[in-house]
Amino acid sequence: MEKIKKVAAINDLSGYGKCSLTVALPILSAMGVQCCPLPTAILSNHTGYDSFFFDDYTDRMVKYFTEWEKLKLTFDCIYTGFLGSEKQIEIVENFISIFKKDNILLVDPVMGDNGRIYPTYTDEMCVKMKKLVSGADIVTPNLTEACILSDTKFKEHFNIDEIEEMAMKIHGLGAKQVVITGIKHNDIIGNYIYDGIGDICYAKNVPFQYSGTGDLFASLLCGYILSGYSLKISVRKSAHFVYKATLYSSETGIEHKNGVAFEKILKDVFFSNENEC
Repeated sequence: MEKIKKVAAINDLSGYGKCSLTVALPILSAMGVQCCPLPTAILSNHTGYDSFFFDDYTDRMVKYFTEWEKLKLTFDCIYTGFLGSEKQIEIVENFISIFKKDNILLVDPVMGDNGRIYPTYTDEMCVKMKKLVSGADIVTPNLTEACILSDTKFKEHFNIDEIEEMAMKIHGLGAKQVVITGIKHNDIIGNYIYDGIGDICYAKNVPFQYSGTGDLFASLLCGYILSGYSLKISVRKSAHFVYKATLYSSETGIEHKNGVAFEKILKDVFFSNENEC
């Protein structure tokens, strides 16, 4: 009987507004992967809304995963998302020192978007995130985060040579495989892959911005990689599924803050035609 692969997913949990763990849990489950959440914070709804309840989980994270260590749990992948403080990044480094064996470390360095760094991020946190990225097998920054990690000034449009230079710098930090996401050009969107050799995969783009699409892409990528697909095919399949889910959401009038309505097309997750990208 085939073993069910396990992912330790380190991220926040929002009760409403699909992002972070409320994306990773259903997506990985649908892909036949067990998602084991390690919450960094609990929110009533994500911070894109005017009001929200927030419970910082920093002081409980070590006690939480110490029990996993007692159980001698092993994971096929460690997948990190939004981290809210220097202390949390240090805790994740500790987690990795214990649980990183012959498995994959996928770091989604959630630091900013649209040319702006998130208000919670400090210069010190950026330095620590670079250190975390340096040990990653796969890192998935968007264009803004790629600029931060590569010390590049953000602008609206980069040519392919400039993007490759950023990817090379992130690779130079120590990350084995770099996927720079969300490179927009009219009605297409590119994801630049670099592992010593550069390549770019294009997908159709819906001209609407929904919350949680980065989390959706990274969770899909994690699931496809663990299902045995190559990085390039995994990127293509992930981008195509994000496109389909976003298109469905826009056609059915889903509120942008609530995130994409992937639930209705989860059955298509393994029938995503990467050749359409």
